[in-house]
Amino acid sequence: MENSRRKVLVGVSGGVDSSVAVLLLKQKGFEVIGVTMKLWRDEDFCTENTSDGVEDARQMCQRLGIEHHVVDLSREFKKYVVDDFVATYADCKTPNPCIECNRHLKFGALMDYADSIGAYYVATGHYARVEYDDDYGRRVIKKSAAGKKDQTYVLYVIEGKKLDRVLFPLGDFEDKEQIRRVAEENGLITARKRDSQEICFIPNNDTPGFIEKYIPQRPGDVVNADGRILGKHNGINRYTIGQRKGMGISSPTPIFVTRLDKAANRVIVGSNEDLFARELEVEDLCWSAVDSLLSEMRCEVKLRYGATPAPATLIPHGNNVKVVLDEPQRAITPGQSAVFYVGDTLIGGGKIAAGKGEK
Repeated sequence: MENSRRKVLVGVSGGVDSSVAVLLLKQKGFEVIGVTMKLWRDEDFCTENTSDGVEDARQMCQRLGIEHHVVDLSREFKKYVVDDFVATYADCKTPNPCIECNRHLKFGALMDYADSIGAYYVATGHYARVEYDDDYGRRVIKKSAAGKKDQTYVLYVIEGKKLDRVLFPLGDFEDKEQIRRVAEENGLITARKRDSQEICFIPNNDTPGFIEKYIPQRPGDVVNADGRILGKHNGINRYTIGQRKGMGISSPTPIFVTRLDKAANRVIVGSNEDLFARELEVEDLCWSAVDSLLSEMRCEVKLRYGATPAPATLIPHGNNVKVVLDEPQRAITPGQSAVFYVGDTLIGGGKIAAGKGEK
């Protein structure tokens, strides 16, 4: 490999995954530079000391003898992640901020920064693999060995042309405990650091409070499929498809949010059976293993991060894709992503478009 391709930028957050990613790349002989992103924060919601992650990343890089840079991406994060999060909820859809962060920051702005420091590769601690596939004639993203912890769902936004420059060192690990053991054996302070389970810019997990601060709320009606008023809501943006709790409505049988009518400011509720559908439209497409969809394709579709991939047929539909599922799936949610796989290979994905009555 050319000397210019021995230099790799690793996004380091101060967690165990990125720490072990650095360690493994060092062991393979790469010249590694750790980079921590400085992100936008709202002081009303980020009450704890967020500099702890930066300090942990700095100490880890020092322990492993590599450079550590902090790059201020607060403006980009606010524009592409936070503002999108707010706008998506305002449009009565459910956003996935991690996907937008990967699209615009980790494999966008950080790749630009890698260019500025002469690094060819960008690596992260995601659980995924990148490898050349003869069937597609290019490098593709494949599922990791970690099973349920596989993170390819949030990586479909990496354009195929960028994959020659992307490394995922943790792709062959089967579970998080293996990674923690590697960190402990090498004296990394991040070895037993707990995982973050929250939206990073809402670390107290008060998503309703965050929405209320940034989106004006209007009370409205909660109705059934026939339009009969069952109760009131305090803001349509507080609800998402499939939601059951927090309805404040007495009913002899369980009721769930089935649709959001933005124009009429109504929350439509129904039974669990009403949540199932076989067809959906997918927009804002990004293809990874192929350049585009020219004809019908059989694949599996993952409709949310923790969902089991479902067999389906993809059908070109203008600039979008129509997905016809073999079996009905529950709570198909506009704004979330539908990600397409053939076997272990990530083909591409896009955002679930609003259905009838949801916009």
